[in-house]
Amino acid sequence: MTALLIKLFIKNYVDTKSLAVRNRYGNLGSVVGVAANVLLSLIKIVIGLISGILSLTADGFNNLADVGSSVVTLIGFKLAGKPADRDHPFGHGRMEYISAFIVSFLILLVGFELLKNSINTLIDGVSSPVFSKTAIIVLAVSIIVKLWLFFFNRKIGKIINSSALVATAKDSLNDCVATSAILVAAIVTNFVMLPFNLDAVMAICVALFILWSGFCSARDTLNEILGGPPEPKLISDINDTVLSFDEFHGIHDLIVHNYGPGRQFASVHVEVRADADIVACHEKIDICEKLVCEKLGVNLVIHMDPIDTDDKSVAVAKEKIANILKDIDPKLSMHDFRMTPAASHRTNLIFDVVIPSHLKLSENELNDIICQKAHEYDKTYVCVITFDRDFTG
Repeated sequence: MTALLIKLFIKNYVDTKSLAVRNRYGNLGSVVGVAANVLLSLIKIVIGLISGILSLTADGFNNLADVGSSVVTLIGFKLAGKPADRDHPFGHGRMEYISAFIVSFLILLVGFELLKNSINTLIDGVSSPVFSKTAIIVLAVSIIVKLWLFFFNRKIGKIINSSALVATAKDSLNDCVATSAILVAAIVTNFVMLPFNLDAVMAICVALFILWSGFCSARDTLNEILGGPPEPKLISDINDTVLSFDEFHGIHDLIVHNYGPGRQFASVHVEVRADADIVACHEKIDICEKLVCEKLGVNLVIHMDPIDTDDKSVAVAKEKIANILKDIDPKLSMHDFRMTPAASHRTNLIFDVVIPSHLKLSENELNDIICQKAHEYDKTYVCVITFDRDFTG
């Protein structure tokens, strides 16, 4: 069904790197969500009000909130698809993250209201409602529809890497759980007389589940807005693509800026032989930047760093410093290693050290440890260290 809808309503659906195609996916997900939730909410609210079943009515209003979520997602995709302008030279892609955060907030709001009403119902001693066959059938159908919406939104969200649609899919799964709990309570209360309101107890459990899901969704989306690290696979793909060129011997200082799905910019330093042909290396850099953009959809800028690959004394000193760093912490790394000519009293080792985020040592403490261990190995070694931070997470 999902594949059929994609083929019917999305032109060039295979070209998911296209912003226009991506927006069509988002629009399809939002429109289907609005249509399904409007139908479910109207049926539940009408039957709930007529039969006096509060939980069914509440579930209907929960679906009505989902209509608002789908509308917010649709608006988010519309705004995210706006082209870059003078005030927003990198486009409006982050609007999608904001819409996903609003959806998460709506999930939290629904969960809080459901928890509050359920606790009040339990405290007031309201007896469990009697569910008609029609109400039970509506609940069962609602579960099937919501489960399909979960798989539908999750598939589209994964195809276009959309946090907004993934958040909407989680919301649909929450609705499945909530409605299933109401259905179980309905069946049990129709056959068993209990000393407490099972409907209210199940609703409290569902509300807590919804609150936790909303919190996790909001946390993940907020990380995107604040600027979380790039995906490990993207880092690996950039690394593999750059190092596929024989002229490049290593990379460091990779930084990826995310301005929304399909709008990623990156910079990286590549190490080349100090005696290499600069013009030839520059040509390879241009080719590499274009290849990364075509292959990964990332606008990459490469800076060239010359390194000495032939001097054996430099290689020995570099290996020793690398081993020192490894002994301190396996995640410590080094780049831009240079060495002044070996002397009888002072040999300068000049290099950068990348500090992982988990390391508790301060820069001064780390500097003292490295310098001391280097001096113990060779009395002439004097380390001149620049400390960098890892921006890849």
